[in-house]
Amino acid sequence: MPGTTIDPYGRAMTGAAQWWDAPPAHRVSLLPDVDPELLAVALDPLPPGAPAVLRVHGLPGRTAGEQVAALLTELDRAALALFPSWLPGADRLDGPHPLGAAAVRSLAAAAAARSAAFGPFLTDLAGRALAARSGPPAGSRHAGRSRFPAEVRAAGLARVLADAYRRTGVVLLVEVPDGLTAEGERVLAASAEWLAGHGRFTVWLAGRPLRTVDRVPVVTVTLPHEVRAVAEPAAGGGPAPTGALVSCPPLSGLPRADSPAEQTLERALSRHGWAYGRRWNHTWQGHPLGPAYRLDLCWLAEGLAVEVDGPEHRGRVRFADDRRRDVHLQLLGYDVLRFTNDQVLTDVPAVLGSIRDLLATRRAAGPHHEEKRHHADH
Repeated sequence: MPGTTIDPYGRAMTGAAQWWDAPPAHRVSLLPDVDPELLAVALDPLPPGAPAVLRVHGLPGRTAGEQVAALLTELDRAALALFPSWLPGADRLDGPHPLGAAAVRSLAAAAAARSAAFGPFLTDLAGRALAARSGPPAGSRHAGRSRFPAEVRAAGLARVLADAYRRTGVVLLVEVPDGLTAEGERVLAASAEWLAGHGRFTVWLAGRPLRTVDRVPVVTVTLPHEVRAVAEPAAGGGPAPTGALVSCPPLSGLPRADSPAEQTLERALSRHGWAYGRRWNHTWQGHPLGPAYRLDLCWLAEGLAVEVDGPEHRGRVRFADDRRRDVHLQLLGYDVLRFTNDQVLTDVPAVLGSIRDLLATRRAAGPHHEEKRHHADH
C-alpha cells in the first residue's frame, strides 16, 4: 500500500497521517461522538500502519485498582492465547516437556535482549503460554498467574500484544457505559490514565461524553466515508450485545484465538480431505481501489466465504455492515455462508455438511476467476 514502510522490527508503519493518528499515542483521549461499533468496522481488517486495537467492553469494579486488575487479567489471557505469534521461533515448540520449556526460556531471553522487554516477565509469560498449549485452553483461568506487580505486567503486556500483531503500539478502545455516575466517570478516567502511564497503552474512551471529568482531552476523528455510510441504514437499532471483556483482532491465517466456535470448526475441518485450500481471517480486496474485507474463513479458488458470527453481529452497525459486505461479495461471484457461534458449537456436523456441499458445487463449476484477478492477501 502506498505510504507503508516496515520498521527495523518488521512492523508496518505509514508515512502519511491517518484518522487513527489524531488521538495522541500513549495518552487517554475522549472520542464522544464516535460509535464504538463504527470504530470496530473501520478497524476490521486492521489497516496497515494502524496500531493493534483491542476493544474493551466496559471495565468491572468500583475502584481504579479493581478495574486495572480485571483488565490486566484479560490481557494476560489474550497474550497466552496469541502465543507463539509474539515470540519468534516458538512456533516450533510443542508442549511443556523439559526441552521445550528450556528452549522457550532461551527464546524469550534472546527476544528480551533485542528489545526493551523485561526478560524475567517475558520468560515467565512464554513458559506459561507453552504449558497452556498442552493443558487447559490458552488464556483460561487455569493457565497460571503472573507473579509480577501490575506495573511490570502492564508494560510487558503492551509490548507483547504489539509484537503479536507486528505493530508499533496498542490501543485500548474502551466503551464508556451508559448512565455512568460522576464517581464512575472519575474511576474510569483514573483507570485509563494508569494504563497509559504505566503500560504505555493508548486509550480511547468512546461512545459517550464524560460529564463530570474535564481533564481528558476531546479528540475528533473523521472515519472513512464508506464506514460512516454504514451508520445511516443502521440508525434506530439497539447496541451490540456485550460478550467477553476484551476482544482482540484475529491473526491472519489462523482461527481467532478468542473464538471457541472458530477453533471448533477448524478442528472439525482438519479431519476432512475435502476442506483443503481454506484460509482463516484472510484480507480480501475485490479491486485495488475498493474496500478490503476480512473473511473469517474462505476458499479463494472456489469463491466461497464462510462467516462465523458471534453476538456482536446482532448490533445495528455490524449487522448493516455484514449485509453490505455480503452483497459486494455476491456481486463479484462469491457465495457467502453465515453461521452463528451457537450453530457451530452445537451442531458442527450440519455446518460441515453445508460447507462441503457448496464447496463441491463450486468445484464442479471450475475455478473462481474473479478471485484470481483481484484478491489481495495482506
